[in-house]
Amino acid sequence: MNTISKKKHFYPISKGLRKYLRTYDRETQLPVMYEDLLHYSDAFPYYDKQGHDTLWETVMYDQQVQQELNRGLTMIYALLKTDGDMSVMEHLYVSRIDYCTFGNSNPFRVQIMNQLNDNYDYFYVKRADASRIYGLELEHILSPSRINYLVEGDTLIEEHIAGIPGDAFIKDYVNRKTSNKVRIAKEFVKFNERCFIRLLGDMRSYNYVVDVTPDFEDEQYRVRPIDFDQQSYEGKKTMYLPQFFKDNNVIVELVLQLLKPDVVKQYQNEERTLMFRRLRSARYRLKDLIDSMRQDTISTPEKIDQLRCELAEHHQSDEFLKCKCMGELVRLNLKTILIKVPKIAAGKV
Repeated sequence: MNTISKKKHFYPISKGLRKYLRTYDRETQLPVMYEDLLHYSDAFPYYDKQGHDTLWETVMYDQQVQQELNRGLTMIYALLKTDGDMSVMEHLYVSRIDYCTFGNSNPFRVQIMNQLNDNYDYFYVKRADASRIYGLELEHILSPSRINYLVEGDTLIEEHIAGIPGDAFIKDYVNRKTSNKVRIAKEFVKFNERCFIRLLGDMRSYNYVVDVTPDFEDEQYRVRPIDFDQQSYEGKKTMYLPQFFKDNNVIVELVLQLLKPDVVKQYQNEERTLMFRRLRSARYRLKDLIDSMRQDTISTPEKIDQLRCELAEHHQSDEFLKCKCMGELVRLNLKTILIKVPKIAAGKV
């Protein structure tokens, strides 16, 4: 069983990472900073539609502060969605601000409402932790999905990643008559592979969502992480393999029941091939990111030592024992796994 560190260290943005963020247009001036949202005057628990406590609190502000925040947060949404073009945002307003006291980043969740049709969207305001930013960038470069976020100083703005929370999907969707369990198992194998190759940890069921897309005859699934705090932080190898979290046991059982070992290997190879193609198309950007990561501190010496020993044993390679930081371990893990990418026969499903 995997055991997460009780409280992850918070790592500030280094000069090298800051330069990277400026180079790739991730840094911009923000009208509202994280600290501004801490000055709320009241708060009350936020319950979901079933009446369950979500561990979020809806926060309230004095009227003048609320008006200033509304303008600034609407502008931030415009920066995320339209690069700051406010002309398309005139019908939007901030309908709710929630605060989460659970977890490492203590995020604020901002609900943006369209007053013409009551449609709404979210974005998040968080403390800018270096581990999380490396995780977001690796997801953007190496995963099938693009990630949209902005940074200024110690403030991080993230767009909402839509999908069914993993714990809710396992509880309410896996055993539906319309669910394609083989496809669910296949996607989890691929997700498990992506996490391990780029060393993203702590993918318990509430740290990812499942995007369900109706197909003309069936459904397609994609698992997307939503928590990147544990990017290359823990020392235990199994922390980077979602299959070892008990929350995911239901889907692991599906994989064992429905997929033969050679089919699992095929899906792993398919995902490695796709990741290799993404890496190749963004190799200069990835090199800049890894170069910054190799100069950065995003874990403890004890965890780095443990992980390099476990990866050396896993890959049967003493090269991992020469790695001095998490950035070097990520680089070598990518190189070791993706350099062996085989050619996948066309047409396999």
